[in-house]
Amino acid sequence: MKSNLPYSKLAASLLLGSALSMGAASPVLAETEITAVMQAPLRSLDPTITTAYVLRNYGYMVYDTLFSTDANGEIQPQMVDTYEVSDDGKTYTFKLRDGLKWHDGEPVTAADCIASIKRWGKVDSMGQVMLDLTTSIDEVDDNTFSMTFETDTNIALRAFAKAGSPVAFMMPKRVAETSTSEAITESIGSGPYKFVADEFKPGVSAQFVKNEDYIPRDEEASSLAGGHVVNVDKVRWVAMPDSMTSINALKSGEIDYIEQAPYDLLSLVEADPDLKIIKSIPQGGVPVMRINHVQPPFDNKLVRQAALAAIDQEQIMKANIGNDEYYTHCGSVYGCDTQYGTDAGTEDLIKANPEKSKALLEEAGYDDTPVAILQPTDFANAGGSFVPVIAQELREGGFKVDIKAMDWQTVGSRRTSQKPVSEGGWNIFTTYITLTDLADPLSNYTVAANGDGAWFGWPTVDAIEEARQKFATSSDDDEQAELATSIQEMALDEGVIAPLGQFSVAAAASSKLDNILDAPVPVFWNMTKSD
Repeated sequence: MKSNLPYSKLAASLLLGSALSMGAASPVLAETEITAVMQAPLRSLDPTITTAYVLRNYGYMVYDTLFSTDANGEIQPQMVDTYEVSDDGKTYTFKLRDGLKWHDGEPVTAADCIASIKRWGKVDSMGQVMLDLTTSIDEVDDNTFSMTFETDTNIALRAFAKAGSPVAFMMPKRVAETSTSEAITESIGSGPYKFVADEFKPGVSAQFVKNEDYIPRDEEASSLAGGHVVNVDKVRWVAMPDSMTSINALKSGEIDYIEQAPYDLLSLVEADPDLKIIKSIPQGGVPVMRINHVQPPFDNKLVRQAALAAIDQEQIMKANIGNDEYYTHCGSVYGCDTQYGTDAGTEDLIKANPEKSKALLEEAGYDDTPVAILQPTDFANAGGSFVPVIAQELREGGFKVDIKAMDWQTVGSRRTSQKPVSEGGWNIFTTYITLTDLADPLSNYTVAANGDGAWFGWPTVDAIEEARQKFATSSDDDEQAELATSIQEMALDEGVIAPLGQFSVAAAASSKLDNILDAPVPVFWNMTKSD
C-alpha cells in the first residue's frame, strides 16, 4: 500500500471591564485589532454557492480545508493528518487531525467532511468532475473517511487543495446538508477566526475574533499551507466604497489595510513613511473578454477569430491599470508564469492585427450587425475602464459596435440571457478572473466548453471537454501539461475566452503590520501588528 504522510482611526481597543483579585484591580489589557477594507463588502455568509471573492476570503477566516497548497505549489495536508492510497490508485483514505473542533465546541467528524464535500461538489466545476469519477464516499470511523474512484486518479487532492472559488471548506454536517439552492446563514467553522454574528452589518462591516480553540499545524506558514497562527485578537472588515476615502482613512490611522489599493493613488501611499505597498502576483488576475457563441454574429467561428485578432493588450492594460509596474502582456488562459502558463496559440492576442480581422470578417460574410458590449461603469477592473478601448479596437478591425453601459449588478444579470440583443441579450461582456481560478483546465471555468453547462457564452467544443476529462483522470505531470496546452490552443482558436493581459494586486497597509503572507488569497493569520 502506498502512503503519503503529513506535513493581521479605529485604534486598538481595550478589553471590556476589569476583574478584581485580592482586593486590587487587575491591569486592563489592550486588544490587538486590525481594520481592513476588502475589495468588496461582505453581504452574505455562504462561500460554497458563489464565486464571489469576498466570500472566498471570508471562508478562509472562518473555515478550514482538508488540504492546501504551499508557496512551492505543492499540495499539503491541512485538516487531514495522514492519508493512504490503495495500490491500484483508486481508493484514498483520509484521517483527520486530532483535536479539530467546530466553533460551537463540537468535534469535527468524518461525517461532517463527507457532507461538506458532497454539497461543494455539486456546484464547483472541479468538484463536479471529481464526483462524476467517484464510486463511493464512506465513513470509516469518526475521524476517518475514504473515497473510491473509477480509475487511478489524484483528483481528490487537487480538488481539496484548490484556492479558486468556490473552495472546498469543511462545515458541520447539519449545515452542509443545506440545499445548494438555499444559502446558509449559520457561520460555524473550525478555522482560525470566529465570525461575530451579532456585530454583522451586511454591506457595512463584519467582525472576526481569534479562535482560542484552534490548533495550528506545526509547520511554518507557507502560502495557504502550514500553521495558521493567529497573532491578533480581532479583525474588522469595513466598507468604504470611495477610493480616496479609504486612502485618507489609512493615512489617518482609522484603518490598517486595503486589500486592493487604487493604482492611481499609490503615490499617496508611497509618500507616507507610515504606510507601505505590498505587491502580490498570486492575488493578481487576468481581465478577459467573453464572447456569446449562441447569438449572431459570434455563432460564426471566423467572426470570433476576427475579434481576437483586433485586440491590442497594451492599450487595454494602460486603460485598466495604467501603472506598467503592475501589468504585463499575457495571452495564456492559465495566466503567465504559472504551472500551465504557455504562449501556445496566443499570436493574435497580444498586438492588434486589424487587417487580419477585416479579412476574416469578409470571409465570414459579416453583415455589419452591431456587436453589443456590456460595460460595467461602476467596476473598473471588470471592464468599466477598458470596454471603450476594446470597442475602438473592434471598430478598427471592421466591426460595428454598440456599448451598453450599466452597473455591474445589471451586467451580472444580463449576461445570463441567451436571448438576442434586441430582447435583452448580449454579444460580449468583460470581467477579470484571479490566477487561482485559472490554475488548470478543471478549476478554470472559462475554458469549459460543454454548451449550456458552460460559463456564460455557452461554447460547445467536444474536443475541449474530452481533453478536460483526460486531464481529470491523469496523474502524469507531462501528460497533464500536454493536455493543458492543447486545451488552451483549442480555446483560443474557437474564441472560447480572450485573455487581455495580466495584473498584480497592490495592497496598502500601515507600517505597523508585518508578516503578511503573499498567498493567492488575502489571509490574516501569521500577520502581526506592532504598537
